[in-house]
Amino acid sequence: MSRKIFPAATLACLLFLIPATGAPAQQPSTPPAPAPSGTAKPAQTPAPATPGAQQPGSAEDQPFKIETSVNEVNLIFTVTDKHGNFIPNLKQSDFALLDDQKAPARISSFTQQTNLPLRVGIVIDASTSIRTRFQFEQQAATEFLLQILKSRSDRAFVMGFDSTPAVTQDWTNNLDALETGVNKLRPGGGTALYDAVYTACRDKLLDISRGQEPVRRAMVLVSDGNDNQSRAYMDDAIKMCQRSETIIYAISTNWTPSRGKGDDVLQKMAGDTGGRAFFPPSVDEITAGFNSIEEELRSQYALTYTPADFKADGAFRTIYLFANDRRYSVRARKGYFSPKQ
Repeated sequence: MSRKIFPAATLACLLFLIPATGAPAQQPSTPPAPAPSGTAKPAQTPAPATPGAQQPGSAEDQPFKIETSVNEVNLIFTVTDKHGNFIPNLKQSDFALLDDQKAPARISSFTQQTNLPLRVGIVIDASTSIRTRFQFEQQAATEFLLQILKSRSDRAFVMGFDSTPAVTQDWTNNLDALETGVNKLRPGGGTALYDAVYTACRDKLLDISRGQEPVRRAMVLVSDGNDNQSRAYMDDAIKMCQRSETIIYAISTNWTPSRGKGDDVLQKMAGDTGGRAFFPPSVDEITAGFNSIEEELRSQYALTYTPADFKADGAFRTIYLFANDRRYSVRARKGYFSPKQ
């Protein structure tokens, strides 16, 4: 992720060895659909009822209700050295964080090599442009699903796209059903890449993020990155991924000697969501890209924190996370959209 330079005095206050407490932000009322995803998770602490609200009858007459007043952000990230090797066993004190250019008010939890349940969307380019490589894509995607879905709590779905996206298998941990969903895909038609990414995040990954326990949401995007039929723009697709807190892992199917515009698109979409783009040198190497994604998903950290000066205004809040040991690189999403009041 890109780095910003901050004054030494500012960086000194970022270390969250002993998180400071701050005034809790007001929990927004239920937003109309579609709303930003669960970037802010309610804390499990009851809060007083809203002043002036109508409260007829005695306490015994009223159903028990919890009102929350603290918003928490769940952040999944990866740490590597300059050679791309994953760095395990780091501690909370090894990192510093800015949310909307401010140190967080409180750190709720920090987990090494998180085993949070996986929610993975397999999104495969089925346009005419990749017809000659399509069988390799299907085989590699099937092998990936067999390897990555280890827990009963893991789930995946399969979507193919040409000029329009189509889900061939909805959320499930049934490997046979997922394999069937991959094999149902047939190449043909134009390429609406941005529409497919936007739709997958809006209809599948954003939907499962609301009111749920923390999970790792990822999209494995297999494409050459070229788009010729989308109504959505690339920025629209990226923003929807950020709303649904989804990391994009892209595998390029462009095996020409020189990088093209499509490769830049895949790099941009992956980088802005905290993921990574892979460029296998040949069709035979596509399985290596899936294996690298599997390794990364099993080598991540999880951090939950309360932002300082949080406002439920629907605005985009930037995230800047770095390792204090500057030999290490941190990959995390660049921000999130707060819920709207």
